[in-house]
Amino acid sequence: MKMRVSAVQYHLHTISNFEEFAAQVEHYVKVAQEFEADFVLFPELFTTQLMSIGDDNGKALPIEALPSFTEAYRDLFQGLAQQTGMHLIGGTHITAEGDKLFNTAFLFYPDGRIGEQKKLHITPTEVKEWGMGAGDSLQVFDTDKGRIAILVCYDVEFPEIVRMARARGADVLFAPSCTDDRHGFHRVRYTCHARTIENQIYVVTTGTVGALPTVDFMRANFGQAAVITPNDVPFPPKGILVEGEINGDMVVTADLDLSLLTLVREKGSVTTWRDRRTDLYTDWS
Repeated sequence: MKMRVSAVQYHLHTISNFEEFAAQVEHYVKVAQEFEADFVLFPELFTTQLMSIGDDNGKALPIEALPSFTEAYRDLFQGLAQQTGMHLIGGTHITAEGDKLFNTAFLFYPDGRIGEQKKLHITPTEVKEWGMGAGDSLQVFDTDKGRIAILVCYDVEFPEIVRMARARGADVLFAPSCTDDRHGFHRVRYTCHARTIENQIYVVTTGTVGALPTVDFMRANFGQAAVITPNDVPFPPKGILVEGEINGDMVVTADLDLSLLTLVREKGSVTTWRDRRTDLYTDWS
């Protein structure tokens, strides 16, 4: 009934080749391994660092080039998950289906399996500047530590989709994010807190930090990892188990006790999940 989670505040900086990217990923994974984490969360869009490798003229690669790294990215994370025995949530990576791009989150199991969750709600910038497509289904993942869901950044700002995840049994929501200023960061952060209260679940979130000076729309990042709880007696008063230093290059780790979720759903100061008025509004199950 317990799981240990680590969240990576991934530092974006210009690199020269895929090997540099792989070494940085492995560093963070080994940090989490030293803390004996069960799950490791990387942020949304952190593989845009690969665009900084550039072309023969020193110009950053276009977003359309990222799917060419998909096989190497998957092999890297799949291998690390198997080597370490941890579940790795590899942030998001840009994938292609036909002529359409998708912002896709991946769950790498220790036994080699790979789960996928496409981002469901696409921001105006992603549509206008990158022509990003939207996923059309919610996945809920069973693991030997519990049932989880992965919703990407903007997705967590929509309460209906998190209701659906909880109704399907998810106790922990992983929310990889990438925001470029305080406004975007706090939109995601505040709604993460709201989702824990509404659904009596844990939310693990993190974001990119650092900068990619040559990559359009990735020049600025404002990020902080956090493990967020419902606001009730068994949990910290502010609903924060742990949080990183804003814009720091670091990994944060916390233990989640899933039995406490059952306790507050049944006997909490408030029982928001049980007290839904599904006679008045949609039951998202």
